[in-house]
Amino acid sequence: MNDMAVRPADLMGLSDKEYDTIVAILERTPNRTELGIFSVMWSEHCSYKSSKYWLKTLPVEGPQVIQGPGENAGVVDIGDGLAAIFKIESHNHPSYIEPYQGAATGVGGIMRDVFTMGARPVANMNALRFGAPEHPKTRHLVDGVISGVGGYGNCMGVPTVGGEVNFDSAYNGNILVNAMTVGIARADKIFYSAAAGVGLPVVYVGAKTGRDGIHGATMASAEFDNDSEEKRPTVQVGDPFTEKLLLEACLELMATDAIIAIQDMGAAGLTSSSVEMASKGEVGITLTLDNVPQRETGMTPYEMMLSESQERMLMVLKPGREDLASAIFDKWELDLAV
Repeated sequence: MNDMAVRPADLMGLSDKEYDTIVAILERTPNRTELGIFSVMWSEHCSYKSSKYWLKTLPVEGPQVIQGPGENAGVVDIGDGLAAIFKIESHNHPSYIEPYQGAATGVGGIMRDVFTMGARPVANMNALRFGAPEHPKTRHLVDGVISGVGGYGNCMGVPTVGGEVNFDSAYNGNILVNAMTVGIARADKIFYSAAAGVGLPVVYVGAKTGRDGIHGATMASAEFDNDSEEKRPTVQVGDPFTEKLLLEACLELMATDAIIAIQDMGAAGLTSSSVEMASKGEVGITLTLDNVPQRETGMTPYEMMLSESQERMLMVLKPGREDLASAIFDKWELDLAV
C-alpha cells in the first residue's frame, strides 16, 4: 500500500484531494504537526480558497491607495503626510460558539492588524447579523457579542463610533460579526510584514502561548452542525489590557529603526505569521520552539504552532537591536524571545 492510500482518521478539515496533494509535495506521509500546519494554512479562514475569486473582483487601486490587499491592513493617503490604516474582518463562527470572547477577540485581532502597520487605532465599527428576535439563542448571542465588541475596545481606549445590526431567521444557525478598526499613521512610516535578509533575528513578543484557540482557523472555516458547542475550546481568549501594553510597546519600538518586518499572530498563530513573513520576503525561516514563552507546561510543537493565544507578534529585527527591543518590552512587562 502506498502513502497516497494511507490517510489518518482525522484529516483536520482537509479533503482527501488536499491530503493527497500534501503527500505529493512532501513525497512522504506528513506527521501530525505538519498536517495541522497544512490544515490551518489551507483553511478558508487563512487561504480564502472559495472566496478569493469574488474578492479579486473588488476595486483595490486608486491614487490615494498606499497599500491594498496582501498586508495586515489597508492604507489610504488622507493628506498632510498622514494615512488612514483600516481593517474589517469577520469572526462569525467563534462568536456563535462563545459570543463574548468570539466578538472580543475579533476586535482585538483587527486592532493588532492596524497597529502592526504602525498606526494608533482611533475608532472601531461593526456590522452584525443575528437570527430572528424570537429565536431562543438570539438574546444570548446579542448580549454576548455587544458586550465583547464594546468591552475589548473600551479597555484599549478605542471607542466604537458606529455600526449596524439586522435580525433575520436566515441567521438562526450562524450569526455574522464583522468588526472594523481605523488607525492613523504617518504616510512615510508604514510597517510591512515581508521578511528580508539572511540570518537575522526572528523575535516573538507579547503574551505567552497557551492551548487556547488551537485549530481556531479550521473551526472558523467549517460548516456548523449539532456538535458546534463542542468546538468552544477552539475559541480564543482575549486580554485587552495585555494588548494595550503590546500596542504601546510596539509603537515605541517602531519609533526606532530596529524593525525590518512585523506580523500579528492572528489566525493559525505562529504558523501563519512565520510562513507569511517568509513567503512575502521569498526567504526561509527557522523557529526554535524551545524558546517560545509558554504559560502552560508540557506543550508540544503541534500545540505551539497552532495555538491562537492572543496579543502576540512576530518581528524580524536588524542585527544588534535585540537588546533595545528587549528593554522596551521588559518596561511594558511583556515577553520577548529570539
